[in-house]
Amino acid sequence: TRARLAAKAYAATAAYDSAIAQWFAFADQGERFPATLPLAFVRAGDELRYGENPHQAAALYLPRQPFAHGVGQADLVQGKALSYNNLNDADAALELVAEFADGPPTVVIVKHANPCGVAVATSIADAYARANACDPVSAFGGIVALNREVDDATAKALANVFTEVIVAPGYSPTALAVLQEKKNLRIISGPSPVGGSLDVRAIDGGLLVQTPDRVSFDRSSWTVVTDRQPTPSEWDDLEFAWRVGARVSSNAIVFAKDRQAFGIGAGQQNRLDSARIAAERAAGRARAGVCASDAFFPFRDGLDAAASAGIVAVIQPGGSVRDAEVIAAANEHGMAMVFTGERHFRH
Repeated sequence: TRARLAAKAYAATAAYDSAIAQWFAFADQGERFPATLPLAFVRAGDELRYGENPHQAAALYLPRQPFAHGVGQADLVQGKALSYNNLNDADAALELVAEFADGPPTVVIVKHANPCGVAVATSIADAYARANACDPVSAFGGIVALNREVDDATAKALANVFTEVIVAPGYSPTALAVLQEKKNLRIISGPSPVGGSLDVRAIDGGLLVQTPDRVSFDRSSWTVVTDRQPTPSEWDDLEFAWRVGARVSSNAIVFAKDRQAFGIGAGQQNRLDSARIAAERAAGRARAGVCASDAFFPFRDGLDAAASAGIVAVIQPGGSVRDAEVIAAANEHGMAMVFTGERHFRH
C-alpha cells in the first residue's frame, strides 16, 4: 500500500513540476527545442479495448491541462468507447477538415489514416455526398469529419452508409435522433483541433520532435513554370488539392475537380504508382481537373500518367534535378504547372 501511494504522490508532484517546466520551456526563451522536454500525461479512463490489433494492449493519455482541441478532448455523444484505430483515424480526419475550418461546408472521409474522400460544397449534405462519391468502396467503415453542424439531410445520408465514427462541431436534435438509431456508430462532438507548437512522435528508445507542418497558400511565393497559366477555376482546385495532398501519406498524388477529390494515391513507394492509383480511382471523372503532388516528380512518367487521366493543371514543390524535363512534358501536354517551393512529406 505504501509503495502504491508513494508512486501516486511522486507522479502528482512530477506532473506539477512538469507543468511549471513546460511553461518556462515554451515561453519566449529564444530556444526552439528546449534541452529537456518536460511532458506529463494522465491516462484517460480505463485501458482501451485493445490496440491496433486485438493482441495489443493500449491506453489513451491526455495532458493535465489540455493545450489543444482535438479528438482526445472531444465529447463522445453516443456509442462504445473509441478504439485505438478509431482515435488514430479520427485524429487524421480532424486534422484535414481543420484546414477548411473557416471555409465553406467541407467533409473528409478517412480510412486507415488516409483520406479516401474530400469535398467542398454549398451545403454540408452536398459536401458529404461529393466526398462519399470519391471512393464509396473505401468509405465503407470509414471515419467522417465535418466542419459544420450535422443537419437532418446529412444525417439521413450518413445513416445509409456503414460508418465507424462521425465527428462534427455539433448535431441538430433531429439529426442526432436519426444517427442514434445506428447501433454501432460512434458520434463525437468537438471543435476543430488547434495544433501545438511541436509535433512529437515516438520511436523505439526515444522521441522525434519537429515543428508542425503548416501549409502555406501565399501565391506570391508560388511560381507558374509552364507556358500556360492556370485559369481562375483551376487555381481554386489547385489550392484545394494542395490542402488535401499535404495530409496524405507519401508518396501522395491527389486528382481533383470543382473542389472534389476523385482519385487519391497514398503511401506508395514510388510516385508513378501513386499517380496510377489516383487515375484508376478517378476513373475518368477528373478530366479537365488538377493534380497535386506532395513532393517533386523525379521523372516525367508521373506527369505523363496524370496527363493520360485528363489532368490539365498540376501543383508540386519542384526542386528535382529533372525539373526542366518535367516542365517540358507539361508544356507538351498543354498543362499549367505551379511550383510551391515547399514539400509536404507525411510518414
